Amino acid sequence: MSTTADPVAQGVNSPVVDVVAKTTTTVANAIAKTVAVISSTVSTSSTTGATSTIPTSSSSTPTTSTTFAYTPTPTPIQSTSPSLEDGAEKLSVKDLSQALQHFGIVDYLVFIAMLAVCAVIGFYFGFIEKKQKKQKLPGKDGGGAAGVEERRGSEALDYLVGGRQMKVFPVALSLVASFVSGISLLGTSTEIYVYGTQYAFILVTLAISGAISWYIFLPVFCNLQLTSTYEYFEMRFNKSVRLLGSAFFTGANLIWLPIVIYVPALAFNQVTGINIHVITPIVCLVCIFYTTAGGLKAVVWTDVIQTVIMIGAVIFVIIKGTLDVGGLGVVIQRNFDSGRFEWPEFTLDPKVRMSMLALMVGYVGHNSYQFGCNQMMTQRYMSLPGVKQMAHTSFIFIVGLILMFSLCLYNGLLLYATYYDCDPLTTKLAMAKDQLVPLLVVQSMSSFPGIAGMFVAGVFSAALSSLSTGMNSLSAVFLEDYIKPLAKKPLTEHQTGVTVRLCTVIIGIISVSLVFVVERMSSHVLQLGIAIGSVVQGPLLGLFSMGLLCPSINSKSAITGSIFAFFFMGWLSISAQIAINSGEIHPEEKPVSVEGCDYEFDRSLLTPANATLHMGESASLSFAEQLYHISFMFYTLMGGTLSVIVGHLAGFIFGRNKPGDVEDDLLSPCIRRFHKSKYSSVNLNENSLRSSDEKP
Repeated sequence: MSTTADPVAQGVNSPVVDVVAKTTTTVANAIAKTVAVISSTVSTSSTTGATSTIPTSSSSTPTTSTTFAYTPTPTPIQSTSPSLEDGAEKLSVKDLSQALQHFGIVDYLVFIAMLAVCAVIGFYFGFIEKKQKKQKLPGKDGGGAAGVEERRGSEALDYLVGGRQMKVFPVALSLVASFVSGISLLGTSTEIYVYGTQYAFILVTLAISGAISWYIFLPVFCNLQLTSTYEYFEMRFNKSVRLLGSAFFTGANLIWLPIVIYVPALAFNQVTGINIHVITPIVCLVCIFYTTAGGLKAVVWTDVIQTVIMIGAVIFVIIKGTLDVGGLGVVIQRNFDSGRFEWPEFTLDPKVRMSMLALMVGYVGHNSYQFGCNQMMTQRYMSLPGVKQMAHTSFIFIVGLILMFSLCLYNGLLLYATYYDCDPLTTKLAMAKDQLVPLLVVQSMSSFPGIAGMFVAGVFSAALSSLSTGMNSLSAVFLEDYIKPLAKKPLTEHQTGVTVRLCTVIIGIISVSLVFVVERMSSHVLQLGIAIGSVVQGPLLGLFSMGLLCPSINSKSAITGSIFAFFFMGWLSISAQIAINSGEIHPEEKPVSVEGCDYEFDRSLLTPANATLHMGESASLSFAEQLYHISFMFYTLMGGTLSVIVGHLAGFIFGRNKPGDVEDDLLSPCIRRFHKSKYSSVNLNENSLRSSDEKP
């Protein structure tokens, strides 16, 4: 960060003021509305006292098609409201919800400050540093042909991979910020609140997945020094496979990015009452600006700032929330009494939502793709100068992920300890599952001006880091895989710069527009993100596995396997989503209680008439139903495995590669060993050439 401080202070002042002024003006109306809400409900807020002590409990779903397990708790509610103790009329859930929407001026200023800092970083890397670099170029370039060729394409190199000169620690933090999106930040805590601690065992799978990705996938991409990971498919197969892989990645991100944007908009709506379709375009415009202007360098450094905000906000909420409920012992005891502390089920039944098999096999496969094959992750590694730095970055990234997820998992336990006898989902105080964490924040942090703003800024930071990463990665894929191959002549440096920035803007606008679609899907976002993403992530995992691990599979067989898996996973995910929305699939949730609620809500929500029967026994399901009832944790691995199996079978029709058709550098090291044993003479020649190159 020290490299950016002085130039920003020296040359950004007037342009940055314009950026901040525009952002401030846009949010002014929202601030005025919130202040009006506060003033109109101030008497209400004073009667409720410290809203953090409003008891509530564990999860039920916000829809009427949910099974409700009613478990009263004998512990009486200790209300801090004198008016309630005196028998005064209780607040309705609607009035309480409005009273909790007290996002004040300080909160808005904190939130705007985060956006302003991101915009300044983008402005610096997009204009000031770029100008300084151009001024230095003539001194370094002797005017020879080599210098001209080196500058040719440097726009794309700087914009997409930071000139391959990024530092280890900021890149590692950027990887953490990109992976821990708002989906993980809110969805992980909600998962623990609703279903218990089974999901906590992902901490073990993160380390396993990191090792698999580093030893199987990343060494090949690191050695090839690719900008787009899908360039590998043209080297290993042909241009058709490369275009297919790029199309899969494009589709995956256009599905995933709207979900990433929607989650923090839900949090903002919970604490302010402002419609998600008002705040989403405002915030995303800032993200589009700094990503478009500054490229990967701006993305990485804004990720660093956003990671610090994100971690700080979560830690503050955890400490304050734990103190409010009575300490760590109370948190553990209440979760233990409710049965939330449990191991994943040891079963071979793939339909069990969160079994040990689903976590240790299915989720490991899913994360192996995310860590080792996903363009958004590998592009960060490609920005580093060497393999040694990549290894260090990978280690710090995994450690950071484990720490971040540990905080989110504990936050889920804290949610239940806070709402153990008045479930806000049942009472509709929270309208969606993923609004539980923001609700906890506004209730426990009401006496600390700016903390709610810091938390919402943290959630949006997680989302913006993922959004900026997605836009930057997609622009790399568009340039390298679509535009350059179709261009009749090489793009000039100016044309390259304009093209990648235009792609970034278009991708951002499309992502914001698709939020309307995501809003109509009722799944918990953690499950929705994995299930829908698997439609293309599974075939992509299969393509990379066939290329790196199966040298006998040729291009036609690879295309056949991946396309078959794409259509199968599309049917599977859509069928599962329909079954979830209709109530056919309804995983068993942990019991909740509303015994201690000290506000009025619609009691008809507790009647058995609104309950949905659990799904029938496995024997009563048809074969198709058996398939789409399989745990969503297996989806990505299923798609990848199906691709490889069909690819091998297609070899009987399209033939197979002969030994020696595939270069060693295109195979994973674990397969290369066996390949080298058959062609030792070739490898000896390669090694001698490499050793001669290394000598001075």
